[in-house]
Amino acid sequence: MTITDIDFGQLYRNQMTQAGGKEKPPSAWDAKAAKTPKTSIDSPYSQAFIDRTDLSGCDSLLDMGCGTGTIGLALAPQMKQVTGVDYSAGMLRAFQENAHALNLSNTRTIQRAWEDNWDDIPQCDLVIASRSTAVMDMADALQKLDRTARKRVCLTNLAGGSFIDRGMLQAMGRDVLPKPDYIFILNILYQMGRHPRLDYIEAKGRLAGTANIDDFVTKAELSLGPLTTQEKERLSDWYHSDLERAHRGGEGFRWAFISWDTSQHPR
Repeated sequence: MTITDIDFGQLYRNQMTQAGGKEKPPSAWDAKAAKTPKTSIDSPYSQAFIDRTDLSGCDSLLDMGCGTGTIGLALAPQMKQVTGVDYSAGMLRAFQENAHALNLSNTRTIQRAWEDNWDDIPQCDLVIASRSTAVMDMADALQKLDRTARKRVCLTNLAGGSFIDRGMLQAMGRDVLPKPDYIFILNILYQMGRHPRLDYIEAKGRLAGTANIDDFVTKAELSLGPLTTQEKERLSDWYHSDLERAHRGGEGFRWAFISWDTSQHPR
C-alpha cells in the first residue's frame, strides 16, 4: 500500500463518527449570535489569523462560517467585495449589523451550510474559514473551498483534536476519542494536488479564567456534558492540586493555520 491508496477523506469521516462529532443545529448559533456583542471583537487569535493571511492580488473575499464577521469585516476595508456565508440566520444578521456599525458598504451575506449545494456561490479571490471547519465530511468541504477560491484559501483547524487538557480528562477517568484534526486536511490537499502551507496559532484552554471550582465544573460541563459525582470529585482533586494550572484551564491548545494557492497547480 502507498499513500495514494489511502482514502483520507473516508478515514476522517470514520473518526469523526466514532468521536461522536455532529453538526450543531442553526438554532444553537442563532442563540449565540443574540448574546454576542454587536461589534467586531479584536482578539489575539483574530489578529494572528489576519497577520498570516496573504492578501496579495486579492480584492474579493468569501468568509465561510463567517459568524459575526470578526475576520471578514476586519479585512473588508482592503477588499472591493466581502461575502459572509453561514448557515445561521442569526449570525448573518449580526454580521450585517456589525458591517453597518463599521460603515462598510461592500458586504453581502449568503445563508448556506457546508453540506449544501454551493453551485450558486460566487467565486472570490480569497476564501477563508476561521474556526469553522469541524465538518462531518472534510474532503467535500475542501473541494468546495478550493473551487470557490480563484487564488487562495486560508483556514484554521484544531491541532490535537481536543480543546480540553488531556491530563485533566485522564484524571477524571474520561476516555475521549479525539476528533480528527488538521493532519487529515494536509493529506487530503496533497491528494488534491495542492501544496499547503502550515503555521500554528496558540490559544488558551477552553476552561481558563474561572474563579473557583464551582465555576470550573460548570464550564467543564458546557464542553463535556454532564459529569458524574465521581468525575466531579476527581476534577476537584485535579483542580486543587495545582491552582495556577487550574486558572489557566490546564494546557492550552493550537489552531493549525493552513493556506494554499488555487491558481498555480491543477486540481
